[in-house]
Amino acid sequence: MDRAIHPAINLQQLKSACSACSLHELCLPMGLSPEELERLDRLVATRRKVKRGESLYRTADPFGSIYAIRNGFFKSAIVLEDGRDQVTGFHMAGEILGLDGIGTERHTCNAIALEDSEVCVMPFARLEELSREVRNLQSQFHKVMSREIVRDQGVMTLLGTMRADERLAAFLLNLSQRFVARGYSPSEFHLRMTREEIGSYLGLKLETVSRIFSRFQADGLVAVQQKHIRILDSGGLQRVLGRCDTGLEPGAPAA
Repeated sequence: MDRAIHPAINLQQLKSACSACSLHELCLPMGLSPEELERLDRLVATRRKVKRGESLYRTADPFGSIYAIRNGFFKSAIVLEDGRDQVTGFHMAGEILGLDGIGTERHTCNAIALEDSEVCVMPFARLEELSREVRNLQSQFHKVMSREIVRDQGVMTLLGTMRADERLAAFLLNLSQRFVARGYSPSEFHLRMTREEIGSYLGLKLETVSRIFSRFQADGLVAVQQKHIRILDSGGLQRVLGRCDTGLEPGAPAA
């Protein structure tokens, strides 16, 4: 008797589905039911790998999709009139890229991988259609948009009112909060960005960033070995900052 032939289960596809993804509580699917997650699984058109130094999209590229970072690290940047790059944000696994293109239907910044990365590609037109049918998804998408607005306000406050040492303290505390939300150590991590990129984001010169790192290390707040950071005294960093709110980036719950 011939046995029925069943298609082999694609374990990689199963592992990478939204419903099985370890980041789904940090990403857009947060709060969806299993049935709604299954519908979102079908929405994700593809998963795209981006090598270190490559662009996910560039300024003026047509907008068509948003991207959930599955693994890796990105920076967003705009090109100033004098040709210099101005870093506008750093983005890690569980966060959303591409929202900048919704208003004009063209991207307004460059998104560049700081290490080998992978993103889930979600066509925006299909996401809008599904959001109208799944209220929980619509609500979660609005929360993602709201976090972007709050992040922009946080950056404006950072650049407008904080001293240089406060800016770097806020930056390190924010990274700590975001790493711990992903199950990593809150006190020890590897910086994917250069000090020059940190300075661009914080509105500081490279020399200033290096000098403050050295001061923090001398004061026993951090231990620095090239790009490897250990926070030795988070309370001391908070005292430098003067407050505990470090919500400069999306996906940064309170520690």
